[in-house]
Amino acid sequence: MRLWPRQRSRGSSVKAKEARELTDAELRARLDDAHKELFNLRLQKAMHQLQNYARMRVVRRDIARIETILRERELQPQN
Repeated sequence: MRLWPRQRSRGSSVKAKEARELTDAELRARLDDAHKELFNLRLQKAMHQLQNYARMRVVRRDIARIETILRERELQPQN
């Protein structure tokens, strides 16, 4: 039996490498958009209209990724 590796980057809208190149204001704007999208996905799920349940996971991970980058920048010593 052969096991295939998972495609981990499938469906991710925000890559960490790309996100680190953005300014704080751009990251906060994307974070706000991601929170709105997650809210809409949850609403669709509650009304049994959601087609792609995996999108919720992708958006949650994007939110975590952006928040992590913002927090790293806060903790970075000012030079």
